[in-house]
Amino acid sequence: MAAGDWHAGGIGIDSERLRLKLFTADYAEDLFAAITPAITRFMQWEPPQSLAAFAEVWRSWLAPIHDGSDLHFVVRTLAHDRCLGLVGLHAAKTACPELGIWIREDAQGNGLGREAIAAVAEWASETLEPDCFEYPVAERNVASRRIAERLGGVIIGSRFNPKYASVVYRIPNLRR
Repeated sequence: MAAGDWHAGGIGIDSERLRLKLFTADYAEDLFAAITPAITRFMQWEPPQSLAAFAEVWRSWLAPIHDGSDLHFVVRTLAHDRCLGLVGLHAAKTACPELGIWIREDAQGNGLGREAIAAVAEWASETLEPDCFEYPVAERNVASRRIAERLGGVIIGSRFNPKYASVVYRIPNLRR
């Protein structure tokens, strides 16, 4: 996709049960309400302590979303428009963007994370045409590791941070 072809406002991805839209300030309260310590146990960050603290985070997302370099997709149900979480497509304009996801606790275990990641990876594979995707995941996060493996991901390395050790999967472009 040529740089001049990017129009962030018009991006929407629908799957069987989900609608994914690029983050705007309108989604901030719904997302904040879904962030819990259990959600962040396998993430490098801690839950923001207030909506104002979360605003400091999400404001940093807006310019990269606008220019297409770092995308945050809000995951909502098609049936009830309920906010479920977020899928990130980081370094989106590179040959191997990085995928990440979190889904609210009470919606986990139903394949929604896999569906959301697959929808973004399929959209990106066609629209942005990367060679592959990287998907870092905590070693102990078995459910998230299954997402990568079901999309053809193979472990290519590891990373360490203060909270946990992770493995990095490489997922192929889903359109090749």
